[in-house]
Amino acid sequence: MRFILRPIAIIALSGAVLAGAPLAGLPAMDDGAHAQTSEDTLIGRRSLLDLLFRRKEAAPQIQEVPKRDVNRSRSQPQRRASAPAPAPEPPTPDKLENALVILVVGDFTAGGLAQGLREAFAEVPSIVIESRANGSSGLVRDDFYDWPKSIGPIIEETKPALVVMMIGSNDRQAMRVDGRTEKVRTDAWVKEYEARIDRFAKTVQASNTPLIWVGGPPYRFKSMSTDILAFNEFYRQAAEAVGGSFVDIWDGFVDQDGAFVLSGSDINGQTVRLRNSDGINFTNDGKRKLAFYVERQIKQMFGDAASSLLTVLAPESYPTLRLPPLQPEEDLVRIDPIQISDPELDGGASLLGDVNAVSAIGPDNPLLAKSPRDRLVEDGVSPPAKPGRANNFSWPPT
Repeated sequence: MRFILRPIAIIALSGAVLAGAPLAGLPAMDDGAHAQTSEDTLIGRRSLLDLLFRRKEAAPQIQEVPKRDVNRSRSQPQRRASAPAPAPEPPTPDKLENALVILVVGDFTAGGLAQGLREAFAEVPSIVIESRANGSSGLVRDDFYDWPKSIGPIIEETKPALVVMMIGSNDRQAMRVDGRTEKVRTDAWVKEYEARIDRFAKTVQASNTPLIWVGGPPYRFKSMSTDILAFNEFYRQAAEAVGGSFVDIWDGFVDQDGAFVLSGSDINGQTVRLRNSDGINFTNDGKRKLAFYVERQIKQMFGDAASSLLTVLAPESYPTLRLPPLQPEEDLVRIDPIQISDPELDGGASLLGDVNAVSAIGPDNPLLAKSPRDRLVEDGVSPPAKPGRANNFSWPPT
């Protein structure tokens, strides 16, 4: 007897299968079926067609984690990966025993200047940069650090060939004058500040040491830049009064309108970051540019002694002197000697411009002919027009 499944029964059967209900008359699932069901759970729910027609799918690949050998790990400690060794720094040339000492003093800007000068003269064996900068110092708080009083002993200790001073960034504060507190740039404040500058400059002058006073840079805050501009005039007058030099660096750290900039051109003309985001401190490129202005002044003062291509001619520097290598004989270019008594090597018997020789040579000689410029300026005769140019008015056109 055959059973005919009605469409309603097929739909009911499908619903039962989807709902996961057990169907009567179907064999019970064994352990393998349970395993298959677990596998289906891992893979995901299958569609009705997959269940009816038993489509086979590849089982997921499960990678086995290798077992750790506990005994081996206990007996042999694990080795950590070593970091790559840093690249060796290029060797710096040895300084000469009689090298000139450049003493840099001042506040934190002087410290950046000294760093830039060390980089500028790194390849010069006859120049040594000695920094005695005090970052928080100034000329106002002499109770913290007294520069006019301290510069004398520093010069006696270092015996510099030049003193470079850069200060003022910490001096925008009140100052005690005759027991009273004076605000910045009042008449009493300015008078006392100039007196301290003069004492410092005259102390350097008394030691017979040249002085270079570097002006302060612009800052992000306009009020601060305004005060630094006024300080720079005090420094200029004091330095020139004792025969020193004043180096103005202001234009190197502003734009074409005179406004403060964070980025600008370096010593090679490339646009780089010159100042930090605080608008006060310098970057490494800014310190190198800061030193560039002083570097030029130092090279003008000491000449060949500040050049990296020359060394000081002293007995201790003789072993460092080397002659250029001899050129091989096959590379030599031999030139026959010219006799002084033979003036006709160029085909002429007289010098150029000899008016007396015009009649002998002739006016048509190309050596005496006027150039197109002389003909245009002296005689008003323009050069002949070339075909195709705009001044060629010949007809018919060629």
